[in-house]
Amino acid sequence: QVQLVESGGGLVQPGGSLRLSCAASGRTFSSYAMGWFRQAPGKEREFVAAISWSGGSTYYAASVKGRFTISRDNAKNTVYLQMNSLKPEDTAVYYCNAGSYIDYVQGVVPDYWGQGTQVTVSS
Repeated sequence: QVQLVESGGGLVQPGGSLRLSCAASGRTFSSYAMGWFRQAPGKEREFVAAISWSGGSTYYAASVKGRFTISRDNAKNTVYLQMNSLKPEDTAVYYCNAGSYIDYVQGVVPDYWGQGTQVTVSS
């Protein structure tokens, strides 16, 4: 079992940056791939980014590639999402999750989810 708690959301102007954090509890954190999904009002949930258990492999949605960076610190049981050059269309609730890296790549829903953090990009 893994419990996930996101933080770092907020209101930012277009072109700005935010860093989301996700703190995980559980002794097996380092054995899971970690990722982020988001859901905007009235839209379906969509994949954002994933990182393998070691941090050696990453995978991004085309819409965020080159602007967002996912990273993890297994010593701190934390995964991060650095978001740069934010756009209004990035506005959504962002969810941290844990699962299998191959599942992220193949579009399978991860096993564990946090409660979400709101990101609003607006002037």
